[in-house]
Amino acid sequence: MRAFPGERMLGNATEGTPVPDSKAETPPVINRAEVVAFALVALLVIVIVGVLYLARAFFLPITMAFIVGTMLSPAASLLERYRIPRALGAVLIVIAVGAAVSFMVGLIASPVMDWSSRLPELGAILREKLHVFDRPLALWQELQSMVGGPDTLANLQLPKFEWVQPTLEFVSPTFAEFLLFIATLILFIASWKDLRRGLVMTFSDRAARLRTLRILNEVETHLGNYLLTVTMINVGIGIVTGAICAATGMPNPAGLGALAATLNFIPIIGPVAMFVVLVVVGIISSPTIGAGLLAPACFAVVTFMEGHFVTPTIVGRRLSLNALAVFLALAFWTWLWGPMGAFLSSPLLIVALIVKEHLMPVNSPQLPED
Repeated sequence: MRAFPGERMLGNATEGTPVPDSKAETPPVINRAEVVAFALVALLVIVIVGVLYLARAFFLPITMAFIVGTMLSPAASLLERYRIPRALGAVLIVIAVGAAVSFMVGLIASPVMDWSSRLPELGAILREKLHVFDRPLALWQELQSMVGGPDTLANLQLPKFEWVQPTLEFVSPTFAEFLLFIATLILFIASWKDLRRGLVMTFSDRAARLRTLRILNEVETHLGNYLLTVTMINVGIGIVTGAICAATGMPNPAGLGALAATLNFIPIIGPVAMFVVLVVVGIISSPTIGAGLLAPACFAVVTFMEGHFVTPTIVGRRLSLNALAVFLALAFWTWLWGPMGAFLSSPLLIVALIVKEHLMPVNSPQLPED
């Protein structure tokens, strides 16, 4: 093609002709500022987790007092309607809760102390009952020797109880931690209204104040409802478990029922631990292994019905919790703070979901659906 004077060829087009846009997608550009911000946030999270772990003797009682105090604040507000000062109401509520906890601990401690004093005798009974598995174990050992595997069952013995004292030391808080928790709990309940007002007035923007007020009101409502409903459900589990133990001839049915109600406050781990306790107690106390497994089987059915139908129907209407999120929160807080962290895992997850829903509402930009 011959170019006219004053024109210059651009490939197949002349100068002045618009070049068509390229359809090739440009590779994503990594923003250095975003990488630095992500790294700083990750370091901040690691530092916070490390501080919470190393200083758990301080942060655990404080966090426990804040969560439990938020759960019990509606009761203090109810007492205020009957002209009972909030400070006095806080003391009365803590005394009532302490009495209920002491009653449950008393029911559990009596059979535990009785059984702990008879550990050698009970161990011999359990070893004798488990002789029925001698033949299957012998066949398994013979099969292992035929295939050349390690003889792992040759020295099979009952587990020793050397873990009892370290476990009790880990579970039981020190007197200073208990005193810090009680003092913080009373002061938190007594001054919750002033604390809430101070948190709201921290922000100068009216929209931020309203959002903070909605978050605090919803956290108080949901945690109070969670404590009430879960407590009622767990008391029902304890009563049903006690009735099952009494009907199947298990010893100390009241203590086992109280233990079931207490352990059920810890999701996943609590029912599994209670099932193991019922299996051991049933095998020791029953004449046959089949009779000893009857109570654990009934308890498994009850907890299955409660976990899949009762609790989701009641609690799920207020705030749905994803099963994976519950499990991960349980694993994290149990690793961080032990059994008390396991108890706090669901309330802390509820608080996190409420804050997330208000800071990232549904009408905000979302990812497209698949």
